[in-house]
Amino acid sequence: MFQKDYETVFILTPVLSDVQMKDTVDKFVNLLKEEGADIVNVENWGLKKLAYPIQKKTTGFFVLVEFKALPTLLKKLEIEYRRDEKVLRFLTTVLDKHAVTYAERRRKGEFNKKAEVKEEAAK
Repeated sequence: MFQKDYETVFILTPVLSDVQMKDTVDKFVNLLKEEGADIVNVENWGLKKLAYPIQKKTTGFFVLVEFKALPTLLKKLEIEYRRDEKVLRFLTTVLDKHAVTYAERRRKGEFNKKAEVKEEAAK
């Protein structure tokens, strides 16, 4: 078996303090590392409004983790998500070669530069 590229987004309950939120994110990142995954990127998107209420909550802390791992790791990761009451929702997807390229370009900020150029041209 060989490693695949994945990204997982999970939403944490908004009642957590910053320290609790960071500890929870670290817990999942460390779980991935312990199971042999290579962490590519971790992004904390912050507190965002939900499209619909989940467990009577209208906001949540969004976190994105990009990693390379064996497919067998996903079952363990998703079991941990389900066990943790701080996680409202999660979604893990396999990235194809185009998505990996897009993610690399997004991390470099290439898409933000285009928006800045458009703003300058509008002035």
